[in-house]
Amino acid sequence: FFVERIRKAGAIIIGKTNVPEFGLGSNTYNPVFGPTLNAFDPALTAGGSSGGTAVALALDMLPVADGSDFGGSLRNPAAYNNVYGFRPSQGLVPAGPDIDVFYSQMGVEGPMGRSVRDIALLLDEQAGYHPQAPLSYGKEGSFLDGLGTKASGGRVAWLGDLGGHLPTEPGVLDLCETALARFADASFPSEALVPDVDFEALWQAFVTLRQASSGCGLKAHYDDPEKRRLLKPEAVWEVEQAIRLTAPQIHAASVQRTAWHRTLLSLFERFDLIALPTAQVFPFDVTTHWPREVAGRTMDSYHRWMQVSAFATLGGCPALNVPAGFDAKGRPMGMQLIGHPRGDLAVLKAGAAYEATLPWPVGAA
Repeated sequence: FFVERIRKAGAIIIGKTNVPEFGLGSNTYNPVFGPTLNAFDPALTAGGSSGGTAVALALDMLPVADGSDFGGSLRNPAAYNNVYGFRPSQGLVPAGPDIDVFYSQMGVEGPMGRSVRDIALLLDEQAGYHPQAPLSYGKEGSFLDGLGTKASGGRVAWLGDLGGHLPTEPGVLDLCETALARFADASFPSEALVPDVDFEALWQAFVTLRQASSGCGLKAHYDDPEKRRLLKPEAVWEVEQAIRLTAPQIHAASVQRTAWHRTLLSLFERFDLIALPTAQVFPFDVTTHWPREVAGRTMDSYHRWMQVSAFATLGGCPALNVPAGFDAKGRPMGMQLIGHPRGDLAVLKAGAAYEATLPWPVGAA
């Protein structure tokens, strides 16, 4: 639906950028087009699933681009390529028509760009109610016009690595905390805190709901023996886990998600934004399908190392990746600015205030 809108607005669509098979995993490779290489170091991954999008933006091949985000696909590749990626609130950009529009709620479509202004420009055309997307809703005014009024400041809750719950490669938190210090100079002071939440139970809820959505969606391919043998192992895993799920398990995961949403609402009574690293590891060797270990801890699934992306997804919140800087090896990293559900303009305005503090250019070209 949103593609029709951007075409009508005069956008010239020059092609499709590379993604991993079925968008699974945060490393963009597939047997058809091969791997997408990082804009800053071709030996490293570009992230994913919108890895091709992020690299195209970083190399000035495109002014703006779109992507989707379930487990960080608009945020992680943006972080890995020093650009901006925005996951809108659930329902702001109409989904469809080729998905189960009532059931597939946690994956959203959204914009990427080299500036917050460019993101707002594209989002203005993508967003808004569509009658064939029953969970969509209308936008109020223009996001681009809204950026004309500068953010007046606000309080930021810095969740960091959730008190050690999230294994994080050394250097990631340091870059984000340095970025927060700059953000404080723009009237967005931060406070470190860890909500009283069972984060492991919350992650398992995310995994269950993702299997129930993505796994069931892939089952038609799995049921065809000829297609099954072509599926990547991660796709087979999603389907086989989905087959084992029961209705009470899915219901319990949804209840867990609801509890997290309520926790977020209580946090937003005290804070304007929640901040987290966008990824738990820096861009890694592009030939590595996914990290098997992070900070000495074994990863038990192909997406466990991206657990940090699940929190905005489960809350239906808008989340903007902003560039956080580079480590000593020149590897980019980003930080998530997460806002109140349907508070998309406030997040973009905060992102614009943050953007003004950056001491380096965005992109790689």
